Amino acid sequence: MRPFALPALAIALMALAGCATDKRNQALNKTLMNYAAAIRWGDFAGAQSFVDKAYAAEHPMSSIEQGRLQQLRVTGYDEGSGPRPDGEDDVVQVVQINVVNVNTQAERGIVDRQRWHYDRETNKWTLMTGLPDFSPH
Repeated sequence: MRPFALPALAIALMALAGCATDKRNQALNKTLMNYAAAIRWGDFAGAQSFVDKAYAAEHPMSSIEQGRLQQLRVTGYDEGSGPRPDGEDDVVQVVQINVVNVNTQAERGIVDRQRWHYDRETNKWTLMTGLPDFSPH
C-alpha cells in the first residue's frame, strides 16, 4: 500500500462519519423544531406522532386526557440550553412550558423532561417520554 493511502483512507472514513453526524444533527434539529411548533400551537395530536410507538402503546391517551388538552392554550415553550447528549443515540432536553386553562384563565408552568432516541436505520428521532404531563399536581 502506498504511504499516502492510509491517511487518505482515514480522512475519507472521518468524512463519512462526519456526514452521518451532520445528518443525525439535522434530523434532530428538524424534529425538535417541528415538535416544539406542534406543542406551541396546541396540536397535541401532531405532537403525539413524535412519541415512540412502543411507549404510546403502553401509555395510551384516554379521551378524558385528550379533552383536558383541548382546554389548554400554550403561552410559552422555552428549551433553555437545548438538548444535550446522553449516550450514543440519545439526547435529553428540559423544557419549561406555560399554559393557560381557557375555562379558568389560570396560567401555570410545567417542566417537561424529554428523552429523544435516534433510530439509525430510519434516520428519525422519537420521543421516549411521551407528551408533557399537564395535569395539576
